[in-house]
Amino acid sequence: MKLSLTKRRYLANASKLILLVAVLSACSAYPDNNIDPAKNNKATFERDAIECAQAYPEAGSGVHVRQRINCMKLKGWR
Repeated sequence: MKLSLTKRRYLANASKLILLVAVLSACSAYPDNNIDPAKNNKATFERDAIECAQAYPEAGSGVHVRQRINCMKLKGWR
């Protein structure tokens, strides 16, 4: 099956849009406020984020992002 140039451009633009939406929604879902006011600071956030990143190393499929978000939620970040 041979696609015309117009259809190929449409598919390329559609896939770029889907990727952009996925990236933006993943970034907005990352927790950044802790339920404990004493832990709700930049130093604690960075320490917890590093711990979660070390616990769940980067995977080619992107599963590590969801695992890291769940790890941060277990630490009290919302």
